[in-house]
Amino acid sequence: MIKIVELKKSFRNNQVLQGVDLEIQEGESMVVIGGSGSGKSVLIKHIIGILRPDTGRIYVAGEDITQLNEQDLNSVRKKFGMLFQAAALFDSLSVWENVGFGLKQHTGLSDQEIREKAREKLAMVGLYDVEDLRPSELSGGMQKRVGLARAIALEPQILLYDEPTTGLDPINADMINNLIIGMREKLNVTSVAITHDMVSAYKIADRIAMLYKGKILQVGTPREIQNTDNPFVRQFISGSAVGPITEDLEKELMERSAK
Repeated sequence: MIKIVELKKSFRNNQVLQGVDLEIQEGESMVVIGGSGSGKSVLIKHIIGILRPDTGRIYVAGEDITQLNEQDLNSVRKKFGMLFQAAALFDSLSVWENVGFGLKQHTGLSDQEIREKAREKLAMVGLYDVEDLRPSELSGGMQKRVGLARAIALEPQILLYDEPTTGLDPINADMINNLIIGMREKLNVTSVAITHDMVSAYKIADRIAMLYKGKILQVGTPREIQNTDNPFVRQFISGSAVGPITEDLEKELMERSAK
């Protein structure tokens, strides 16, 4: 469904992606893990076409989106739904208007029809009788659910998740994990999540890819990642303060200080 080939991206003198290669199969749940600043968010923005690479290719359903103009790229984006890290709901709109925002923009449905579809998607994520509330009247977990309902409103082929459990307590985080699994099974979608939450990664992933310093270090099933021999991957998944990642960071800080 998605194939990334030698993807590179720099911002001024900061080379964030340094040749990313990754294949994501149709119907698969791929989780990309990595620390802050590893390039996870930049990678997901390339997959949906928000950012353009310096070099490299991204194929979505066999089509190279790096060669598309903005109009054709907008057509490809309709294959995607995205759950943003902070839900990214519009405070001035009601819950049903938030869920139906894409439907309002891209279909000829009436407001009543959009409201009905929004209610249907809200029910899929376990929310009932909240369509007339404002986002500020909802808990953080409920806001995430509304964001997920909006992501599936246009019935996409691919769902992207940007740190889906960030800011949630363990119970709400696990509920979101279950919803992610449920969406894949009910809608038969391909899922791509970026996270540093290993509990979430192990639960929702068919495969996990570790991104470090702009490159994929290892790809494997949750069991393969848990049993890795790669010292960088091992330090990250264990959350240890001692290891090669820390040594690299200390070296970089010393080099900056020397300048």
